[in-house]
Amino acid sequence: MIGLSGYRSAFLFGILLLAVHEFLTPLPSTRLPLSQLRTNNNAKTRTRTATPTTRIRIPAKKQAPRAKQRRRAKMASPPKKEEEREGEKGEAGRPRAFDVKARAECWKKADVVPGRHPERWRRDPAGNVVCKRFWNCHGCLCYEYDHIVPFSKGGESTADNCQILQTRVNRLKSNKEWIGKAELQGFSCDIKFTDKELDIIEMAVYGDVTRPGNQCRCRTVAEMLGKVKLKDKLAPCEIPYKESS
Repeated sequence: MIGLSGYRSAFLFGILLLAVHEFLTPLPSTRLPLSQLRTNNNAKTRTRTATPTTRIRIPAKKQAPRAKQRRRAKMASPPKKEEEREGEKGEAGRPRAFDVKARAECWKKADVVPGRHPERWRRDPAGNVVCKRFWNCHGCLCYEYDHIVPFSKGGESTADNCQILQTRVNRLKSNKEWIGKAELQGFSCDIKFTDKELDIIEMAVYGDVTRPGNQCRCRTVAEMLGKVKLKDKLAPCEIPYKESS
């Protein structure tokens, strides 16, 4: 009789032979022939084409009634002539503001303030004193460059059509033309400055006072306290002025 160990050896040997047989036997090919692949692809394409596509219709945005009216008015209006177009270009091409050269000539045309520096102080046609540093502000010493013939009425932005005016006078004058001096004076500030007050303002703005017979500079705090002695030859201004007895 064969012992138990013999049966085990035979069983293991059979399993080994089965494993070797499975390993050496070639597996069947899973690839399809080329002709069959083409047939399958055509079938898929037909299937995709045959399925109906569902399209979602998105409603167009509603146009605003104003946009429709503008479009209709634009289509209904006749085209402009070339002469009208050239006129619009010429109107749009007119400069409204005075350039640097025109402003400089306009300042020189204004009346000189007696006893004051002409590059710092002038008088407008209403007799108001204005300071050159106070351009385009709203104080009583402020001024603006005005069109004698208003720009809206065909006046050009040239030196010949320019004058300096106190800001308040210019704003109240608006687009009027050929206004008399009395009417301009009625628009002016009701403040008249003395020479001493103009000296203080000039020193505060420019740092010195330049006028015939009284040329001085503004002193610093350290100089007034005696801590610093400047080498500037120009004498310091004495402010406040000594009242004459």
